[in-house]
Amino acid sequence: MRIRPIDLVDVLVYLVVLGLFTQLFPAVISETFVLALLTAILLKVVLEAVLWIKKRVLARIRAAETPAVRIVNLIALLLILPGSKFLVLELVAWAFGDSVRLGGFFQVTLLIVVLMLARGGVRRLLDDRTAPAV
Repeated sequence: MRIRPIDLVDVLVYLVVLGLFTQLFPAVISETFVLALLTAILLKVVLEAVLWIKKRVLARIRAAETPAVRIVNLIALLLILPGSKFLVLELVAWAFGDSVRLGGFFQVTLLIVVLMLARGGVRRLLDDRTAPAV
């Protein structure tokens, strides 16, 4: 896999959001800048994988020919969404120990929502098709 410029932009956006969360929420801790950067990279990798899986499950829901297949895939999707938050918490704990903490389930959920919104906003801002003409 190649690293694209937009991947670097995503990591920088994640780093900024993570820095804001460490300032605003006492339960979110990153002891050093390097750890925050490594956490942002880990979040990028995990969230890309979760988005890829989610897109595949959604495609299977849309392509399902029977209600049973649609229901099974819908249940899988409903398990993936909260499960991804626990995955993020466990991977961060495994990778960085007590040096990085993202709070609890609700703080991680809020963090991921803000990460995705910030990522989408920056991508939209950088998109040539939607950028205002100067």
